[in-house]
Amino acid sequence: MAKKKRKKSRKKTNKKQVSVLGQGLRKFIKVGFIAGLLISLVGLLVLNYQLTSRFSGSKWSLPSHVYSRALELYEGLELSQDALIWELERLGYRRVAKLSAAGQYRIQGQRVDVHSRAFQFWDENKAAQVFTLRFKGSQLIRLQAPQGKPLALARLEPLRIGGIYPAHLEDRLPVRLEDLPPLLVESLIAVEDRDFYQHYGVSLRGIGRALINNLHPGSATQGGSTITQQLIKNLYLSQDRNLLRKGLEAVMALMLEQHYSKGEIIEAYINEIYLGQAGKRAIHGFGMASQHYFHQPLAELELHQIALLVAIAKGASYYDPRRNAERALKRRNLVIDLLAAQSLINNNVASRAQQQALDISKRPGTRTNPFPAYLDLVTRQLRRDYDDEDLRSGGLRVFTHFNPQVQRELESVISKKLTALERQKGLSDRPIEVASLVVRVGTAEVQAVVGGRQAGFAGFNRALDTRRPIGSTIKPAVYLTALEQPDDYTLISPLSDAPMAVPAEHGETWRPQNFDHKSHGEVPLYQAMGQSYNLATARLGMNLGLGGVANTLRRLGYEGPLQQVPALTLGAVSMSPFDVATIYHTIAAGGFYSPLASIHSV
Repeated sequence: MAKKKRKKSRKKTNKKQVSVLGQGLRKFIKVGFIAGLLISLVGLLVLNYQLTSRFSGSKWSLPSHVYSRALELYEGLELSQDALIWELERLGYRRVAKLSAAGQYRIQGQRVDVHSRAFQFWDENKAAQVFTLRFKGSQLIRLQAPQGKPLALARLEPLRIGGIYPAHLEDRLPVRLEDLPPLLVESLIAVEDRDFYQHYGVSLRGIGRALINNLHPGSATQGGSTITQQLIKNLYLSQDRNLLRKGLEAVMALMLEQHYSKGEIIEAYINEIYLGQAGKRAIHGFGMASQHYFHQPLAELELHQIALLVAIAKGASYYDPRRNAERALKRRNLVIDLLAAQSLINNNVASRAQQQALDISKRPGTRTNPFPAYLDLVTRQLRRDYDDEDLRSGGLRVFTHFNPQVQRELESVISKKLTALERQKGLSDRPIEVASLVVRVGTAEVQAVVGGRQAGFAGFNRALDTRRPIGSTIKPAVYLTALEQPDDYTLISPLSDAPMAVPAEHGETWRPQNFDHKSHGEVPLYQAMGQSYNLATARLGMNLGLGGVANTLRRLGYEGPLQQVPALTLGAVSMSPFDVATIYHTIAAGGFYSPLASIHSV
């Protein structure tokens, strides 16, 4: 009996233990579930905050784009017809038989009709405009609006000459939904996400249709991701292919659709998508891609061009029309077929579009920095007022004084002169280097810069950084110092050009000589200056005092180091071409100093 009682007692104890264990396990599961739910909720709230804060704020680090001066046209302007056509071509205008849209021009003898583009200038938002120009020789003699009405002034948009890019080297030109050409949005949705307006970020039907469609050879390949998912992947996530990333992408796509309209999402997608490469720079968004492939603003594109960009969106490298023209053409025509199949265009329109060539520009319209020496000057002057982060990601629009016409002429002259000089001096095996600046007198606007004989090469900028003794270039400063003392010196004051010897350091003697190794006795000041006599100039400088000459150089704008030694009077000071241009501009401007400027406005 006692044994039976002990057994029953043990069974009861075991049952109690099992019951307690079960209760503890259930409690643990319940607590774990609640904790997991809370953690998931917190995680979703954090994810939601990150998603909305970036999408509602600054989505991208936008590069600063740098522009030339705007070409202002008026009667009497010194500008040839050829020069105007050259600039129109650089701006991506297209020659046509009849004007029908902005970005076009027509030539009829000495008459040029232009349909200019709308552009947001620094001082006004200029609408597109049609005008006629007539030329005679190298002068614009008449400027008229339609119906022959006189026009006082017309303005072409400036040339984009370069940019200052973010560290990740993404280049984009954001566009707004209302500024897009017809059919771009419809084409994207037809090819990338047919159910875009029906789903809430993820489309099970789209995934199924893509699987079936991709089994048919020759069909336009489709992906299972919606446009919203693609945007999430590109804007927020890595390119890793795993279930965790795919799941997070789907969740974030659903969240994004709850906060933002379809219009906001498709606009962001159009500005984010990767569409090509320009050297080290990645071309993102349809706005920049339009410039890159067609050298035209997006709003000017025709159906066959829009279809090509949509085709490239499938794989920018694989369908690159410059490297894989046949493949890109085939894909473009498939896109056009899809548009016709979905009744977005009729068969006749589709047929005409498919007969068009790829129509891309001969070279990319997004060359990084075609004028590197000038852009270098702009960047240095910008950094005085802006920090590097603002320049690289603030999306600044920098308007400069750069004149493409002057730059073109400067490069042409330098090329011809260097070749002739090397041939004359027998230096074909030892090429000469060069640097040059062109400055507008009175305003101190730097209009053109060449930093080396290869003007398009972004290397050492000799115009800003090469320093050499300037020699006789300094002499005007000596004579200005004298002429500022009218009681003692005039243009006809006699100066001695006799030999001279000046004690120098370490027991040495400084003995300057004239270029012809002759002395010319007593000569009037204007002759000593005009003939650049070294002896007369050095003696004059010594009589004036080296401090006076140095002070004149400072007032002319030179800020670098100066050694007050006798040889200073003959240019024993190293300056850059930019320094010399500063000095000579002050002289040309009647003695009024202005720092040389490349920037008009930001």
